[in-house]
Amino acid sequence: QVQLVESGGGLVQAGGSLRLSCVASGRNLDDYIMGWFRQAPGKEREFVANINWSGTNTYYADSVKGRFTISRDNGLGTVHLQMNSLKPEDTAVYYCAVDQAGPLMPTEPTYYDYWGQGTQVTVSS
Repeated sequence: QVQLVESGGGLVQAGGSLRLSCVASGRNLDDYIMGWFRQAPGKEREFVANINWSGTNTYYADSVKGRFTISRDNGLGTVHLQMNSLKPEDTAVYYCAVDQAGPLMPTEPTYYDYWGQGTQVTVSS
């Protein structure tokens, strides 16, 4: 079993920055794809970014490309999402997730096996 715990969410003004972190425990996740998703009220959960086991491959949703950066530290079992130039439309609950299958890097939530509880990000205009 894998446990994922997100942190770092909060309230920020448009144009500001936040850094989300996700700590994984329970199993060695070094070989797994890790991703970030978000869900705004009344909307479906959507892909934000993912990263392969070595950190050499990353993929971003068009809506966050150039503003967000995903990274991971396998030694610490963590994955981060640095969010810059935040916009009100980035407001959502952000979730960390793990895909055990690999090596493809899926963007659909159904491919991910484990999820954190989420952390709220609110961007005011």
